[in-house]
Amino acid sequence: MKRSVDRILTTHVGSLIRPQPLQAFLRAKQAGKPFDANGYAACLTEEVAAIVRCQAEIGIDVVSDGEFGKSISWSQYALERLSGFERRPVKPGANPFQRGADRRRFAEFYAELDAREEIATSTEAVCIGPIGYTGQAELERDIKNFKAALDGVKVEEAFLPVAAPASVIPDRKNEYYRNDEECLAAIAAAMRTEYKMIVDAGFLLQLDDARAAVSYDRMVPPASFADYREWVARHVEVLNHAIEGLPPERIRYHVCWGSWPGPHTTDVPLKDIVDLILKVKVGAYVIEGANPRHAHEWKVWEEVKLPQGKALIPGVISHATNVVEHPELVAERIIRYASVVGRENVLAGTDCGFAQGPFYRRVHPSVMWAKLETLAQGARLASKALWR
Repeated sequence: MKRSVDRILTTHVGSLIRPQPLQAFLRAKQAGKPFDANGYAACLTEEVAAIVRCQAEIGIDVVSDGEFGKSISWSQYALERLSGFERRPVKPGANPFQRGADRRRFAEFYAELDAREEIATSTEAVCIGPIGYTGQAELERDIKNFKAALDGVKVEEAFLPVAAPASVIPDRKNEYYRNDEECLAAIAAAMRTEYKMIVDAGFLLQLDDARAAVSYDRMVPPASFADYREWVARHVEVLNHAIEGLPPERIRYHVCWGSWPGPHTTDVPLKDIVDLILKVKVGAYVIEGANPRHAHEWKVWEEVKLPQGKALIPGVISHATNVVEHPELVAERIIRYASVVGRENVLAGTDCGFAQGPFYRRVHPSVMWAKLETLAQGARLASKALWR
């Protein structure tokens, strides 16, 4: 994994806004309607090449394929790569996305939000048989497209983001295994195939785990904070087992507090879970740090020592607002982190992906590119200050 040896390197969390031509194929695919498979394959190859080229041109050093190969969301995509699950309609009033302490406190706000936005999912995933990995062909396609897109493009490194076990098919139900612990273990064992294929292909592996932090909002209360920490610790242990034997320096671990545009007053503080995050055996930690609820948490690293040899990739621009950060603000945020963990240990990143799935975005595409451009500009300003 490249480090900021003589300048601050830039990256992001992975998921980028899908272009309209690709969305058209994905809408038909999700709806189970006929579509031109060859046309879809050609479109996907072309759009991955275009998105990689645009990242490089705008100044992003460590790029992704935009997650364009996933036809569902960043976590639900696993439904198309794992056996043992069936999808059933969600019963009225039982949508798992419509619960949590933040929603209870700001019920009127969320009622207006829900009226404007589509419900994220209308089905639930139920485990009804043994879980195994079946997505080799799809992942091989994504790897092939990504490698072709990188040919002749000048970047430092490339990564593919996938879901950590805790975030694979959230709110799933288990009707096959004796308990949820066995179901989780089966998911982790199956997902290891995906993790290993990405590393073996020569890419950095990013493990996305929004569920680790978001679950606090949904668990406490009625559960206790101790119960929540025990839940996170158990999932960290399962994740470490899933990546055992893979080179830590080729793996990044991403934690955020969810992408929904709400108040987030019930987010768990970083200081209360940072010790558990650092137990994940990876080379870099990608942690949300630009939104108003968490921007102050760079100070956590004044008290918590980043382990030797590890890198920190804080979010220094937000994915959740159309306001484009000023490059000087971005530079200021980078310099703060560099002052507490060392400039060589910092890469500049984003809070989360700009699209949580093929059809869900938080900013306009033109704003996304403006934000990534200001990320690169801010990193250059910070580099001048840090290496003068």
